[in-house]
Amino acid sequence: MSTSPAPVSVIGLGNLGRALAEAFLRAGHPTTVWNRSAAKAQPLVANGATLAATSAEAVAAGELVVVALLDPSAAREVLTGAPEAVRGRALVNVTSGGPQDARELADWAAGHGAQYLHGAVYAVPQTIGTAASSVNYSGSRAAHQRWQDQLALLGRHTFLGTDAGQASGYDVAVLAGMYGMLGGFLHATAMARTAGIGAAEFTPMLVSWLTDSFPALETFAEEVDGADYGATESSLAMNQAGLATIIRASREQGVTVPTLAPLKELIDAQVAAGHGAASLSRTVESFTDPS
Repeated sequence: MSTSPAPVSVIGLGNLGRALAEAFLRAGHPTTVWNRSAAKAQPLVANGATLAATSAEAVAAGELVVVALLDPSAAREVLTGAPEAVRGRALVNVTSGGPQDARELADWAAGHGAQYLHGAVYAVPQTIGTAASSVNYSGSRAAHQRWQDQLALLGRHTFLGTDAGQASGYDVAVLAGMYGMLGGFLHATAMARTAGIGAAEFTPMLVSWLTDSFPALETFAEEVDGADYGATESSLAMNQAGLATIIRASREQGVTVPTLAPLKELIDAQVAAGHGAASLSRTVESFTDPS
């Protein structure tokens, strides 16, 4: 006997939310949508979605409720504004935020009879529902198991554990690394440009160098996890000198150093504390213990 697809609700219709709703519609799920600006829902309604008049109405309409809003405060406002509607629902919040935001909402949801999963999406909207999309989840194991077929409609999915903050913990750390890389790229292209080198000409060489450097991250990760910084292949003192050279060259070329100067300050602190011979990875200690 066939089973009708479960009703799903999607709250928030930015680029990501629209893509999520489209994935559920393609799979035949009755899909209710809500957005502060109702006009954004019209293409989805034309494809069979139901537009809810309020966010509480949208929550009540779906057994699985996916929230994709601008920030954690918006997600909290919408969900806590519908305390009766969430009872018995599986809430999947893919709004970007920190681990504590997720844990607080998970506690609130549990207190109101709902299951909570926090999701971190690694995809651009147009890849949702393809192998190029992946989502990490953490929180309610029961919700992940019950709804894994529906979650698979959005892309590859991984359950990281019952701590609702775990997916966000990974996410904000990954994004910090990404923005650090982008900051380095922009600094590098500024230096290249002032030397008369086009960014498009320079970038393949940078990508090649970075690709060859990536294995060092795994070595550094092992050193950090073991708090063992005895390796001397890339010492703090050596990198301190190298950064000083790059910073000096940047300034001589009229390029400011807002991305490199803070890193050098962290390394300087470690060297001043007597750790110049230690591995560069020991700089991680300066992020949480400036002494």
